[in-house]
Amino acid sequence: MDKIKRNERLSAIARMLADAPNRIHTLGEFCELFDAAKSTVSEDIDLVAEAFRRFDLGTLETVAGAAGGARFRPTVSRERAVQALAALAKRLEEPGRMLPGGFLYTSDVTSEPDTAQLIGEILAQQYYDRQPDLVLTMETKGIPIALMTARALGVPLVIARRDSRAYEGSAVKINYVGGGDRIETMALARRAVHPGQRALIIDDFMKGGGTLQGMVDMMREFQAEVAGVGVMIATRAPEQKLVEGARSLLILEKFDRERGAAVVRPADAYAL
Repeated sequence: MDKIKRNERLSAIARMLADAPNRIHTLGEFCELFDAAKSTVSEDIDLVAEAFRRFDLGTLETVAGAAGGARFRPTVSRERAVQALAALAKRLEEPGRMLPGGFLYTSDVTSEPDTAQLIGEILAQQYYDRQPDLVLTMETKGIPIALMTARALGVPLVIARRDSRAYEGSAVKINYVGGGDRIETMALARRAVHPGQRALIIDDFMKGGGTLQGMVDMMREFQAEVAGVGVMIATRAPEQKLVEGARSLLILEKFDRERGAAVVRPADAYAL
């Protein structure tokens, strides 16, 4: 192989790290790939880390120890998060998004890859220190942002169903209180979660919190720990939710019936 130039190494390192968020790449891995000394690779990683920091592209950490190396974590500066969530709130205030039952139409927004990725990264960075083993969501609208949160954390996505699927094998089923105090059913494949794992619960929308509490109860059935609960948007009312400790990025204050639109604002942590 021809001698690899520094700019080629830098490009490859940046791409490899960004493509595998929150996972450690050892120095030896890069040394073998580029046929370079550890000191050279260390300098390259320092340069990539500085570029990520300077352009608000994420955080590149050096992990010490025998199995140490470099780990990229997608992070969003508060300034960028504030701007992005303010713009998102404005979009969600467009007329025509009001749905019966006090819900808001968001599927078009969360299905945009760039938007879903940004929301997922903002959610994920709040839970890096909790070290979840998986992200759990309920089918189907929350899947895009839950998937992007899982990607940023470098963990699998697990999807609870409204009923079991034959191709997923045997399942655990529970009943929970859904919207309008209806009793609903939730199913999760037995192989999806193992005892002792830590689950981060993510969803797109929270009104009363019944579905989220159902997922908390489901994790109890699997003897798994809940590392946190995060949602893209939560309603202002009811103020007392069925699930405790949920963090939201946006608040649905109310519906303006005259305008036929919602009033949405960023949560306090991201207020202008």
